[in-house]
Amino acid sequence: MATLEQRLQPAGVAIRERLLAGIPLTERRVTLAGIPTAVLEGGEGEPVILLHGPGEFAAKWMRIIPELVVTHRVIAPDMPGHGASQLIDGQLDADRVLAWLGALIAETCVSPPALVGHLLGGSIAARFAGDHSDQLSRLVLVDAMGLGRFRPAPTFALALIRFLARPTQSTSEHLWRRCTVDLDGVREEMGERWEAFEAYYLDRARTPSAKAALRTLMGQLGVPVIPAAKLAQITVPTALIWGRENIAMRLRIAEAASARYGWPLQVIDDAADDPALEQPEAFVQALLRALGETDRPQR
Repeated sequence: MATLEQRLQPAGVAIRERLLAGIPLTERRVTLAGIPTAVLEGGEGEPVILLHGPGEFAAKWMRIIPELVVTHRVIAPDMPGHGASQLIDGQLDADRVLAWLGALIAETCVSPPALVGHLLGGSIAARFAGDHSDQLSRLVLVDAMGLGRFRPAPTFALALIRFLARPTQSTSEHLWRRCTVDLDGVREEMGERWEAFEAYYLDRARTPSAKAALRTLMGQLGVPVIPAAKLAQITVPTALIWGRENIAMRLRIAEAASARYGWPLQVIDDAADDPALEQPEAFVQALLRALGETDRPQR
């Protein structure tokens, strides 16, 4: 049977190696709920699991990992069908994804972790917490889907449709300009890392199995609104972090959820729907507060 690396496009393997170089976590491969999964792990302290957004992968957290790993055990998986976590049998549904998350916790954590989810990862995290709060220490939802209707601004929707239909350098740039406030600034700060990030992002977006997994996860877990009764079942301490300029899942969705469920909300200025990538220093401070810790002096 071919290995995961062999099933990835050769160019994608090389790009992934570039992308992971220098990230202070170790990669390993485990099988969870029958799904071969790539997991980045490292650090000591209370465990924190980071779930990325749609079409992304664990390395998207690269700008906050160096700070977070100082005081926490960080676990960042490629979610099912994403990155190097490719399906063998091609079958994926909501129940299997939630079972996968439970297996991830059992495999990587000796104590209940804080679960941090971004966009699609946030919706998955909230749904899991609704049934399994006893397996978590905290829940942090970052620009999470599922808390309200997915009604992005027309400019965002058009850019997303064009990218999904034809993932090219041009359509990717148009989409990222709507996911960030200052894409040029992010590119300049990240330098060569942005080139590797975007190249791997495009490589995955062009992979048929990844496209199929994304359609399934978005259709079953991302776009549908989580029932209020399910969210009310969350008993673990929960916090919200949101980019002020998010035009995909607007700030008013977070404000409504904060008011309804009593979840503290922190808003990141000069950020759209990916504050961890766009404003990493501000995001780390917000995340530490969400985890019940004090701010750290910025380096």
